[in-house]
Amino acid sequence: MSKLQYKPNDHKVSGVTILQDVHERNSDLKYVAFKLIQLDEQATYAEELTDKEVCIVVLTGKASVKTGDQLFEELGTRDSVFEKKPTDSVYISKDSIFKIVAKSACKIALCYAPTTEKRQAQVIRSADNSVEHRGKYQNKRMVHNILPDSSAVSSSLLVVEVYTDGGNFSSYPPHKHDQDNLPEESFLEETYYHEIDPEQGFVFQRVYTDDRSLDETMSVEHSDVVSVPKGYHPVGVPDGYTSYYLNVMAGPKKIWKFHNDPDHEWILKRK
Repeated sequence: MSKLQYKPNDHKVSGVTILQDVHERNSDLKYVAFKLIQLDEQATYAEELTDKEVCIVVLTGKASVKTGDQLFEELGTRDSVFEKKPTDSVYISKDSIFKIVAKSACKIALCYAPTTEKRQAQVIRSADNSVEHRGKYQNKRMVHNILPDSSAVSSSLLVVEVYTDGGNFSSYPPHKHDQDNLPEESFLEETYYHEIDPEQGFVFQRVYTDDRSLDETMSVEHSDVVSVPKGYHPVGVPDGYTSYYLNVMAGPKKIWKFHNDPDHEWILKRK
């Protein structure tokens, strides 16, 4: 198993399964952490934040989130991410306690980044997500922007959902954002949480640097997480399957400025 790839867990306690838990102690990531939890109906999950902010994304099912004297209810819009419609999320800042209550069986993504700023907790409704269609030829994907770099809600976090149909490549041509060299390029770590329809499918993801000191190609299955501490990170989707992934990014500055692999940038100039 690649040191960049994480398989889901299935250990359940009191109706809560922590499917994924990627953080600075079990990865090479310093700015991004990611947790995926599955809750039975009426199950609860609570957590205290100290020096991190979090974006709570209701991937499927219905839930409520309480923090301080704020209660966000009726969160969640879909039974499957492959309904391809935006969902609801909640942003919560540092030095906070939050509790999630499952109103139905649900799957929740917790997306973290360090912060020194205390900000107001707020809901990000599905209608607040902008939707983009990117690429052409066999490089097409659809993006739901939950926390783009233009958002003033978070201090450091960027969060997006991406759909790629079979036979297409995504995060392509290969690009990277691992140099703090603005305005040409920003430094942002990243995680990919993958789902695949149908679930028995797989996608390929490669993570590599210019000097190939890091060069790993992974067969990624349903519910896997891939961490990208640096390097280019394209995703290829086989025919017959649809890819979904949730991206979490963070770094020293909340700016997404990427650099394409010059060997492959020519594909953008095709007519």
